[in-house]
Amino acid sequence: MELDLNMLKPQERVSLQLQLLYEQAGFRHYRMGRFEEYGLYQENRRFLPSEQVITFTDLDGRLLALKPDVTLSIAKNAQVEPGGCGRFYYAENVYRPSQKSHTFREIRQMGLECIGAVDDAVTVQAVSLALQSLALTDREFVLELSHMGFVTGLLDAVGAPEAIRPRLLTCIRNKSTHDLQKTAREAGLSPQGIDALCRLETLSGSWEQVLAQAEPLALSAPMGTALTQLRALCEALGEQSRYIRVDLSLANDMDYYNGLVLQGYLAGSPRAVLKGGRYDPLAAQFRPGASAVGFALYLDELDPPAPVAGQQPGMLNIALPKGRLGDKVYDLLSGVGYGCPEDYADSRKLVVENPAAGIRYFLVKPSDVAIYVEHGAADIGIVGKDILTESGADVYELLDTGLGRCRMCVAGRQDFVNDPGRTLRVATKFVNIAKAYYAAQGRDIEIIKLNGSIELAPLLGLSDVIVDIVETGTTLRENNLKVITEFMPISARFIANRASYQFKRQEIDLLLEKLAEVTQG
Repeated sequence: MELDLNMLKPQERVSLQLQLLYEQAGFRHYRMGRFEEYGLYQENRRFLPSEQVITFTDLDGRLLALKPDVTLSIAKNAQVEPGGCGRFYYAENVYRPSQKSHTFREIRQMGLECIGAVDDAVTVQAVSLALQSLALTDREFVLELSHMGFVTGLLDAVGAPEAIRPRLLTCIRNKSTHDLQKTAREAGLSPQGIDALCRLETLSGSWEQVLAQAEPLALSAPMGTALTQLRALCEALGEQSRYIRVDLSLANDMDYYNGLVLQGYLAGSPRAVLKGGRYDPLAAQFRPGASAVGFALYLDELDPPAPVAGQQPGMLNIALPKGRLGDKVYDLLSGVGYGCPEDYADSRKLVVENPAAGIRYFLVKPSDVAIYVEHGAADIGIVGKDILTESGADVYELLDTGLGRCRMCVAGRQDFVNDPGRTLRVATKFVNIAKAYYAAQGRDIEIIKLNGSIELAPLLGLSDVIVDIVETGTTLRENNLKVITEFMPISARFIANRASYQFKRQEIDLLLEKLAEVTQG
């Protein structure tokens, strides 16, 4: 009896097809144990997604770890002939911390690595196999390419200080032009340099168009080389290149990737299902002069999305915060053609839509907007910068609407005097924001989590200071409190799910353009 692959679950079917694909392409199956000596990860922690790993001591007293990464093990242990290129594929589970659940997740990966003498032909083969891997899912897909040489070359050309580059890269990756401008100005970059960095956000689309637009921006030899390599790669892929988009704002860890970067998306999946690129620094750590390129496919992301009742193709799902901010945004969008026949304010419905305009609104609690968007239940949303930062949601931040302006502050009693010699007690509902602010100062603090009436904490001696939003300062003054430090401007941001932006780019950009017209003049 023949095996009917359609009887298998999507992950099982794709796993078998991927194994056959990689074997036929000449890749060897790399198998590793569940455990690895902890020293390997400790010595190379800069190459890990997170320094947190699960460790234990075995019966011989060795400190071992549940593997958080496969590539590191392959780079260290794989047998590669001198001057040759080792080609390996794997199917392994890795264990990584989840910031959402505050525990470790078991993640199923399947991928391939090419280590040693990696030339253009090897790179083309790896990217071609990434495209073929996505195609095996039988779903609409896109492979997004970038090149770290272009991004780092631009940072060099505009004179960006090393200390500020991680923050600039985060802004670039999140397409947060407003925060990028602010961070670059604070770093002392010139107006011309800031403009060049902000243009990265616009360099996204078909590879022919983007590479042509980027050429005038190539201010240095490394930037020109990056564009040349991307063009040669796309041309070598032939017909497969129609599934490729280039987005030069796709900027990953500079310590890990030093060249090509790629991410693959499937329609209906809320995040990238494939990630990889060129990682010579890691390969050279174990083999001086070696290069490497590869990718990992996240099998847990391959399950087909659950159907949404009444959902029409191309319809935009918007997470709208309940309350005054949501009302303001809805009125703005309604004024430019995105209103609904049924007024949500006159009913108890949580979902209202206008099929003719291709729009559907979900009314959610303000603190939940970023969650709905990150997980793909909504394509886009409007959320305060405070909530967005506190949640750590991995989304695009496409526009500062300017609505709901206020600021995040440290406040305390009028007679407060800071004593660096003791632990500072901080009351707040913005725990992550407060921790990050004081960690940057190297200040020891004790967080006291509160959900309301934060101003009471210093008055009753529960805390020394509070970290909270301040709009007019009236509440502080009426309670004999003062602003000690303002450290984060806040306003409502237009955010988008990273995968939705790949497949509904035209609809999102059109809405964004109209929203920008009414919010920014």
